[in-house]
Amino acid sequence: MLRVRGSLVWPRCALYLLALALCAEEPTPIRFRDAASGAGIDFVLRNSATAQKQIIETMVGGVAAFDYDGDGLTDLFLANGAAIPSLEKNAPRFHNRLYRNLGGMRFKDVTAEAGLTGEGYCHGVAAADYDNDGRVDLFVSGVRGNRLYRNLGGGKFEDVTEKAGIKSGVWAITGGWFDYDNDGRLDLFVANYLKWSPENPPFCGDPAKKIRSYCHPRLYEGLPNALYRNRGDGTFEDVSAASGIAAHVGKAMSVSFADYDRDGFTDIFVTNDKIPSFLFRNRGDGRFAEAGLEMGVALPGHGGEVSAMGSDFRDYDNDGLPDIVFAALAGETFPLFKNFPRIGFRDWGRRSGLDALTIRRSGWSPGLFDFNNDGWKDLFVSNAHVNDTVEAFEAARYKLANSVFAGGGGRFQDHSSEAGGDFQVPRAHRGAVFADFNNDGRIDVAVSVIGETAELWENVSPNENSWLILKLEGVRSNRDGIGAEVRIGDQFNHMTSSAGYASSSLFGVHFGLGQAKTAPRIEIRWPSGIEQVLTGVPLNQVLKVREPEK
Repeated sequence: MLRVRGSLVWPRCALYLLALALCAEEPTPIRFRDAASGAGIDFVLRNSATAQKQIIETMVGGVAAFDYDGDGLTDLFLANGAAIPSLEKNAPRFHNRLYRNLGGMRFKDVTAEAGLTGEGYCHGVAAADYDNDGRVDLFVSGVRGNRLYRNLGGGKFEDVTEKAGIKSGVWAITGGWFDYDNDGRLDLFVANYLKWSPENPPFCGDPAKKIRSYCHPRLYEGLPNALYRNRGDGTFEDVSAASGIAAHVGKAMSVSFADYDRDGFTDIFVTNDKIPSFLFRNRGDGRFAEAGLEMGVALPGHGGEVSAMGSDFRDYDNDGLPDIVFAALAGETFPLFKNFPRIGFRDWGRRSGLDALTIRRSGWSPGLFDFNNDGWKDLFVSNAHVNDTVEAFEAARYKLANSVFAGGGGRFQDHSSEAGGDFQVPRAHRGAVFADFNNDGRIDVAVSVIGETAELWENVSPNENSWLILKLEGVRSNRDGIGAEVRIGDQFNHMTSSAGYASSSLFGVHFGLGQAKTAPRIEIRWPSGIEQVLTGVPLNQVLKVREPEK
């Protein structure tokens, strides 16, 4: 059944048997195993740490998960640093790395033949098929130089930055792909951070003890973000000023997308470091209105500015509305904003349990995914402090173990200590991506680590809960279906590749479905406005869904 865009009311309790199967009193276990060494992943994140504590050194670590060769297996890309102060990749240890998924949790380094060793001091990655040719492309952001790589097929990429008209020259933490004008072509948002120069860095720390630290962002000027409209001919138009995006100067650390007000146009959430965050409401006419304060997401409920890091913009409590969660530093908690229709967002950290669970943690890259397939999204966060000298100044730790919080009924429980012995090892974690790397229906995680081998957390949760992954193919919409919304029973999710810190997860839309055996009804609203209904869908499969042409 198809309908054009209109007032779509998602049924809350129509599928009683499916809902009943998802109602567990206690979250089922979540377990991980670090499979990186056996998988052939030997990437080490090199930040070129200097005695001057250049602030760019601590902000590295973007990761991307995407199927670059179309073989049905999710591959892995990791961005890397460069020499300082030259900002050049003058040795192989600074190369970005692409690992081809061979199946069975085994990977092969194919960076050189793919043409992705990279240039400059890289930070973030954004994966999507911007030219709708069926092959996933890459945007790689960095210090004074962003790169756009077009996937040519045959395992090769081409640097088309100049040809595409993507400007660079300032420090961009990351980028994100979304279709802001619903024309079927993906546009690019670039999250810019600080005005930085390698010359004469300020001294921060304790001069008497001769302890130097990375400086607070207040010592640097912020930057406006950028928006590039996809013309559809391989080039982009800079609409940063015309759209209203450039009118707001921030210190952006992440960007995530969702249609929070249900008007059919994708909105933008940007975390800012130690200043109020932005919520750019899409007006539907090519312009955006910054509504962070009005909608209640500029600052947590206590009103204090926090070190807002990576974010995810997704419905965590199965009420059909996308919520916002982001990581921060020890003493600040990881804020969670619950979305209420017509009135905006409310700080839900205390009510969800996250305030108490995260007050002593410092995090980077969060992801809301159902790791135990029980029908409730859980929260994974890669953890570490920003400052490697923090222990000399306050009661906080630099290297930390990652966290996983099991969701259920709108609240979270800490399952980190039960997630596995190797999960408890403290490291300088940074970016993280989320995907089903071995096609077993359980979401795995890859995490970059400063100075150590990247982690590949294979999900080995001991349960037989059902699952479904939808891989969407747009026809009137963009090819990846980015922005499409999907409902199964009480669960709501949407297609996006932007989640976490400087990272990009493009593998489909995942649902955990508990003890259900089939999905009686799946509702999809494509970015084009087409609404599609599937019925009687068997579970425990990767389901390819093509958008109806009319």
